Amino acid sequence: MAVALGRTARILVADDDRAFRVSTTALLRQDGHEVLSAADGSETIDTIRRGACDLLLLDLRMPGPDGFSVVELLRREGQRVPILMISGFGTVDRTVQALHLGVDDFLMKPVEPDVLSARVAELLERRPLPRANGLEGPGGLVGRCAAMEAVFEAIRRVAPTDANVLVTGETGTGKELAARAVHELSPRNRGPFVAVNCAALAEGLLESELFGHVRGAFTGAVHDKPGLFEAAGGGTLFLDEIGEVGSALQQRLLRAIQEREVRRVGSVRSTRVDVRLVAATSRDLRKEVSEGRFRDDLFYRLNVFPVSLPALRERQGDIPLLIQTALDRAAFQARRARPLTCSPLAVRLLRGYGWPGNVRQLFAVLESAAIHADGDRIEAQHLSAEVRGDAAGGQTDGPRYRAEAAGEGERAAIVAALESTGGLREKTFQILGMSRTTLWRKMRAYEIDAPIAAKTAAKKTETPRFSGSRMDARGVPPLPGDLQPSA
Repeated sequence: MAVALGRTARILVADDDRAFRVSTTALLRQDGHEVLSAADGSETIDTIRRGACDLLLLDLRMPGPDGFSVVELLRREGQRVPILMISGFGTVDRTVQALHLGVDDFLMKPVEPDVLSARVAELLERRPLPRANGLEGPGGLVGRCAAMEAVFEAIRRVAPTDANVLVTGETGTGKELAARAVHELSPRNRGPFVAVNCAALAEGLLESELFGHVRGAFTGAVHDKPGLFEAAGGGTLFLDEIGEVGSALQQRLLRAIQEREVRRVGSVRSTRVDVRLVAATSRDLRKEVSEGRFRDDLFYRLNVFPVSLPALRERQGDIPLLIQTALDRAAFQARRARPLTCSPLAVRLLRGYGWPGNVRQLFAVLESAAIHADGDRIEAQHLSAEVRGDAAGGQTDGPRYRAEAAGEGERAAIVAALESTGGLREKTFQILGMSRTTLWRKMRAYEIDAPIAAKTAAKKTETPRFSGSRMDARGVPPLPGDLQPSA
């Protein structure tokens, strides 16, 4: 079964083993990718320099510059292409060295087709999101999941009109960004965008801020002051957390929206206003209306065109894109000469966290991690204890590694996980929630032998490998005998 991706990827397969290149190329093309190939280190470097690639599958031992030299050179030049190193000569030390140099993931030959396809899909999710293809929405919103595509389409549809918009969503989902997007795509984009947080001001002060006041209206009012409705004339007024407004002020807002005019506090004269209104709330306003805390007539005036933003936990596929956006922002703010990257384990921890604070919390965590990182790569230890602890303590369908587990308890958890995967370490380390190198180190310490279990599982499932003598389950044709890769 081919892996469905958001867009076709351009992948470079660099390996001196022609049989492996042919087999891997056939597999990746079945998955819908464009595939290039290189037979040595120099050709690999030249290909990357000539044009953009979305992913590099790199052998460790090649003629000319070896895999380590290629990675070091590319990272020194600032090339951010994700790199998946695949080798038949891997050891724990070599894996650690590769990851430190900037490799994103490491697989041992022979590689099962499904494992390779899944790992390729995971790495491709971290590609920088191109602005030109419409996957990045207006106003700085980022996403390519179906829910965000629906948000983008709704914004593009309503922006050219003057209709009032109600943006709903949990705290930190980007409601103000959506409001700015409506403004930027509207005919009013040359006018001001004025934002006010209704929850941040006492009701009396909020009334004065919105409608203005005249001199002598109250103690301290020594000058006439226009309100935000007037200040936003010709543009857009954004009322954030509209659900926090009290009943008295709701009545004044309703009149201002209906009549398109405001009266300053202490004045007897009304002033016409030309403003487009966008409101936002993290509350369920329909529930607030039914319980008598929010006026139904004001709700209907605001809810002319609703836009609902999904929580981050509902669009986890967008997390790699948001990670890259956050890292680019952190690197720019810190005036870093080289871009920031995130290790595969750190990405998995970030994807496994629940994010109650949504995108705002994710960006804050990554900003903090960027400060803690000594180099240009964020590792798992740079993330907050909250994120690391939640990911380690989450529920899974099988046994999961705990930092506090020790002795026979830890050994039993590893053995149980190996048995559940048929001895396949590439799947076991994901179930256990530990890094690949940690798993290998602990298997050696506990003298756990996985190859026997792997062979037993292979006999039971007859999972095809690239070196198989018949067509595998993905439809990859067999290679001639003289092209079969070595074990």
